[in-house]
Amino acid sequence: MTSTADETGDVFRHEGRNAAIVVCWFLGLGSLVAWNSMLTIGDYYYSLFPNYHPSRVLTLVYQPFAVGTMILLAYNEAKIDTRKRNLIGYTLFFTSTMLLIVVDLVTSGKGGLGPYLGICVLVGAFGLADALVQGGMVGDMAFMLPEFMQSFFAGLAASGVLTSGLRLVTRAAFDKTNHGLRKGTLLFLAISASFEFICILLYAFIFPKLPIVKHFRSKAASQGSKTVKSDLAAAGVETQEGQVDEVRKTNKQLLVENLDYAIGLYLIYILTLSIFPGFLYENTGKHQLGTWYPLVLMAMYNLLDFISRYTPLVKCLNIKSRKGLMVAILARFLFIPAFYFTAKYGDQGWMILLTSLLGLTNGHLTVCVLTAAPKGYKGPEQNALGNILVVFLLGGIFSGVSADWLWLIGNSSF
Repeated sequence: MTSTADETGDVFRHEGRNAAIVVCWFLGLGSLVAWNSMLTIGDYYYSLFPNYHPSRVLTLVYQPFAVGTMILLAYNEAKIDTRKRNLIGYTLFFTSTMLLIVVDLVTSGKGGLGPYLGICVLVGAFGLADALVQGGMVGDMAFMLPEFMQSFFAGLAASGVLTSGLRLVTRAAFDKTNHGLRKGTLLFLAISASFEFICILLYAFIFPKLPIVKHFRSKAASQGSKTVKSDLAAAGVETQEGQVDEVRKTNKQLLVENLDYAIGLYLIYILTLSIFPGFLYENTGKHQLGTWYPLVLMAMYNLLDFISRYTPLVKCLNIKSRKGLMVAILARFLFIPAFYFTAKYGDQGWMILLTSLLGLTNGHLTVCVLTAAPKGYKGPEQNALGNILVVFLLGGIFSGVSADWLWLIGNSSF
């Protein structure tokens, strides 16, 4: 009897696996495409608000909402309905992106403090949506296959490649037309909003009905998880509640046992965001590429970040040693003097190479950490750990964008 049950479980573990990997990729894309859109249209916002440091200010506005919300959600994760959380997040991404277009149309593409504050409010909404979606999805996939996590974060990085590529295309298409920069930006935002809408449909109607997803969620429910009830109901699965495990580890215990992973994620992103995107927009000087230069740097970072999300699939490149991961993460801080001296003395070729390496190491180490950490725990514990790790990831981003302002010390334009 047990053998038959195990065989049935094995069938569900494989049925729909490839479809789930593809859907996770698109959901990862949607979790960051809206924010990457904001970063990628920095050239337009610098033309409207040249004195307001938009790439730095908007990033700094975004992060308190993301980190603050994520801390609250992680603390209460066991009681939060994952389905509602993720659908609200994707819907908020879609709505806020559409409202960016509305703000621009209403103000006729004019600068000034009023429109800038309106954009800041919408950026805060992006931060709230990021915490809802990223923490919810990572917690959800933490008790599924590691391939789902890898695919989600590959999709997340693909959003950077997609937005950079689309931005280059839309800018080139309207470059020589009247108000070409603005037209390209509006088209670009409309395309980004459409991707968010697709993610709403995928998560609401496709993902919960995949057999492999239903299998893992049913297993988590049998172990006492309450976060998957709505998704199982949407898939037509009757839940048989398991007894809540009295010896389930607390969030504090999970954090202590995985402190090196959490600190590692924090250090990865404090380093990356202290350079990207503010430094690339404002501290790299003027070069032959002119106003296209920061767009090229952004595109190269995003492309290598995307490629590196797949490199851990090569076994010899996947860093599984906890000490090895920490050494690699700490070694990245050599990028700080490297970027400083390259910006001061190097030409644009060296800066493009350095930016590419920044993206390469960022994506590779992120996937290595997140696919290694959630192992050896029950479903509810894995969900909790996934949320905890996202708190540190977003905390690193917040600290990084704050540290990014240090590059302006001694800069006469500040």
